[in-house]
Parts: sequence; structure tokens; C-alpha cells
Amino acid sequence: MKTYLFSFLLSIFFATTLVASTQDSLVSFDDVTFTDGSVTDSTQGAEVPDDLVFSDGQDTGSAQVDSTATVDATAAVTTDGAAADDKSMWGIFIAGLLGGFAAFFMPCIFPMVPLTVSFFTKKSGTRSKAISQAFLYGIFIIVIYVALGMLITIAFGPEALNELSTNGIFNFFFFLLLVVFAASFLGAFEITLPSSFVNKIDAQSDKGGLIGLFFMSASLAVVSFSCTGPIIGTLLVEAATRGERLGPAIGMLGFSIALAVPFVLFAMFPSMLKSMPKSGGWLNSVKVVLGFLELALALKFLSNVDLAYNWNFLDREVYLALWIVIFGLLGLYLIGKIQFSHDSPLQFLSIPRTMIAILVFSFVVYMVPGLWGAPLKAISAFLPPIGTQDFDLNNLALSGGGPAAHTGGADANSRKHYTYFHSKSTIKGLDPYYDYDEALAAAKAQKKPLLVDFTGWNCVNCRKMEAEVWSSPKIRAMLNNEFILVELYVDDKVLDLPESEHYVSKQTGKKINTVSKRNADFQISKFQSNSQPLYALLDNEGELLVPTSGAIYDIEKYGAFLQSGIDAFKAK
Repeated sequence: MKTYLFSFLLSIFFATTLVASTQDSLVSFDDVTFTDGSVTDSTQGAEVPDDLVFSDGQDTGSAQVDSTATVDATAAVTTDGAAADDKSMWGIFIAGLLGGFAAFFMPCIFPMVPLTVSFFTKKSGTRSKAISQAFLYGIFIIVIYVALGMLITIAFGPEALNELSTNGIFNFFFFLLLVVFAASFLGAFEITLPSSFVNKIDAQSDKGGLIGLFFMSASLAVVSFSCTGPIIGTLLVEAATRGERLGPAIGMLGFSIALAVPFVLFAMFPSMLKSMPKSGGWLNSVKVVLGFLELALALKFLSNVDLAYNWNFLDREVYLALWIVIFGLLGLYLIGKIQFSHDSPLQFLSIPRTMIAILVFSFVVYMVPGLWGAPLKAISAFLPPIGTQDFDLNNLALSGGGPAAHTGGADANSRKHYTYFHSKSTIKGLDPYYDYDEALAAAKAQKKPLLVDFTGWNCVNCRKMEAEVWSSPKIRAMLNNEFILVELYVDDKVLDLPESEHYVSKQTGKKINTVSKRNADFQISKFQSNSQPLYALLDNEGELLVPTSGAIYDIEKYGAFLQSGIDAFKAK
């Protein structure tokens, strides 16, 4: 029964970790070329070398700061940025690891454990030989799945993987793909490989030696594809849209290790097989739970497309309503009120199943107030921006002119791009600009430093920063009183520039004809970065005050970063 509980918890953690592992949202445009090489430091908008590398880490440029206190305050920020790549890769690895553990409890794999271990123990003759063969069997499983991840990178290349992150067509394709995976897990059909291919692989496994062990591992991969395929597909989609060069391979490494280790352990300690729960209907329940989670995850990709192309049909409350229904149905499934075609009759509720049902229903209750504008900080990073909410009680309360009212000032509605972006991206209590030149002019007029926020509709970490850090009274007061804030969206697909403002990028040689392309080109040429969020603190001449920073979820550290910019501005 403990294993039963474990399997369900792994299922839930697998899906949530896949989403949470997204560390940065990468910009990707048809007119931006990513090439290999090294980055030279620049903070003054100098010409970017042809061999510049654009990674998903933080900006590697540097700036001379007169104040030693500013240098100390920003040292931690630079260190955090340097570790962003490692954290991102670890997130992908852990997602793969949890996905592999979830796959182990699938109906296509779990019943094979006793058969496989018995094969090793009986055929080998000695315990040491059985262990060595099982170890090689596990190694070959890892090799096969890592090779699959490497093929994804080779087939698409790092440039194409970068483009997946914000490309509308790919995001919509991924939405459809995850819906298909969900339908498969819910029992509508099975995703299988051609039987002739499976039979050929299985026939090769009868050979002895290393070749036989390799094809035994390959047989596990192809025979279990109907169960593992959707998990592998989801993991590869998530790793690919991260834009990481080795993301798919790292994800497959974690997945294959989690899948291989149990086979090796049971071969080393065959007596542990007696403690394994018997196969039964609970294995299918694991698939169904994953099916619901795949369906919920699919909506995030659809939301990316909806925001970028300004469709405005998947607003925040619609998104929440769908999640409430999906997780509500999952709760009803767990308590046996609904069943699917492959389910066994549920005669009673076990304690683990009851506990998980309580968690799911609690999550549903938690989301309900969000339909009327509750911030829902725990999941705000994965929801559409609060500005897309049609009915928001918080806005109604603030409309009376309270201290946090987002009135925008007398000239707000006359700002460039104001209504277009502001109507969807409203951040309560803040009054941002959406055009760099206009914000710089305001900074000069008010003699304040400029905070440039490179953000995007598809940027999970941007939403998390806004909900968890910018919502802090301390940070919000600093942004309102000490800075001119400009938000530059880099992944919008709709808003065009006037023809008179079209130009050819000096960095890429491509035509810049939209607001988002201009913002992205500005970020790349000025700050040698294409990751979001990116925060740049500038003086009112447009010069960088301190090194740029990515997401900092610690309020005190982010406050220190802002203060370092204020100190550097005052020292000039």
C-alpha cells in the first residue's frame, strides 16, 4: 500500500515539476540568429561580436560602478546569474527523474519487473553474474534513452530548440500533442509502435552476450512505449521549449536512471520482490491521474499562443475554470464517482487514495476565489496575467482611488502601446511605460533612473516575479517612487511598427517590423542577452548603472539590486 501511495504522489509531483522546472523564457524570432562563440563584456551598447553566444543564463556583461557599496550589493546577483544554467539543467534532470519513477508504475512496466529479474537469476546461474547482467541491462536502458534525447538535439539543433519556446505554431502543436497524450492515458487509445518493429527487436533479445542484453533493454523501451511514450513526449517537449542545448539528453538521463535503478536493485536483492504490491487496477489509475495532469499542462501551451496572438479567448478566469473542472473531475475519479473503460470497479477507498483526493479537492477550493481576482500566488506563474481577468473584485475595490489604485496618471492613456499591453498585463499598483524612448524621456524629465523590464507573455518567471516580488509593498514603493518603469514585451506577435520605423538589425541583418522584434533586438544588441525576465537599471542617458539581473525571488536580494542602482545613479 505504501508503494500505491508513492506512485500517486510521484504522478502529481512529475507534472508539477515539469512546469516548475522552467527557469527562464527564451526569446526566439525568425530574424534572430543564434551562433556559437564567446561573449565580450559590454554595457554601453557596443557592437556585438559575430560569434556571440546567447544562452538562457543571466547577462554576462559588466559595468564599472563608482560606488563600492553598489559592487558589493550586486555581487550576489552576478553569482546567482552565473548559476542559472546549472539550476535550469538540474530542473530538467529532476523532471526526468520523477517522470521515470512515474513510468515505473505504469501497467506496461511494473508487471515486467518480476519476469525480468527471474530471467537474470535463473539464466545466470550465480548471483554475482545475475547482478552484473542486470547492471548492464540498466546501463543499456540509460544509453538508449539518452541517445534518443541526443537525437532530438541533433535533428533540430540548438537554434531550432530556442525557437520552440515562443513560436506560436509549435506551442499550438504541443498543446494538441499533450491533449493526445492525455486521451491515451485516459484510455481512448494506445500509442504503440508498429508490431513488426517490436517483433524484430524482441527477436534479437534471444541472442546471448552483450548484444542480447542490449536488445532486451531495447525491447523494454519499445514494448512499454504505449505507457512511457506520453511521459517521454511531455518531458522532451518541456526540455525542448527550454531552449537548452543538452536539455533533451539531460531529461532522458534522469528518466532512464529512474527507470533502470529498480531493475538493478531487485536483481541484486531478489527477496525485495516479495514486498512489491501485486499488479491490478491501481496501475491503470496511475495512468488516468497522469492523463488529467497532462490535460491541465496542455492548457499552458494554448495560453502562450492566446496571449502572443491576442486572441483573448483563454482569459484568466476561463483558464482557471478549466483547471477547476479538470482537477474536480480528477478528485471525483479518485473517490470512485467516475470511471473509465479500463478501470476495475472500486470497492472501497484506501487511505492513500483518500488522502490524495483530499489534496486534489483542496487545490480545487483554493482556485475558486481566483475566478473573482484572488491572486493565487502559489500558481500565479502558470496563469495568464491578472490583467486578462474580466471581473476582478480587487480592481473594483481600488477604483475608488485608494493608495494602490492603478490609475496610471493623467497622461497614461496617451502613452505608446499603453492600452494594448496595459489591458492584459496590468500589475496592480504600478504605472509602467511600454516604449523605451518614451520612458527614457520621462526619466530625463523626472531625473530618475530607468528600470527596463524585458518580459514576455510566455515568461513563467516574469509572472512569478510580479506575483511574489513586485507585489511586496517594499519593492512596489521603490518601483513607484525611485524609478521610471518600462516593460518591453519581446514575444508579442500582433503589434506592428509604423512603416517609417522599420529598420534592418545590425546584429542579424533581418528586418525589424514589429514592436516585440524591436524590443528583442534592443535587448540583444544592448545587453547581450535573450532571456526573460531581464532587469536593466539605466541612468537617464540610457547607460547601464549596474550589471543586469534575471529573476531574483528573494525580496531582500531584489531590493538590494534596486538599491544598488539607486546608489550608482546618485553617485554620478
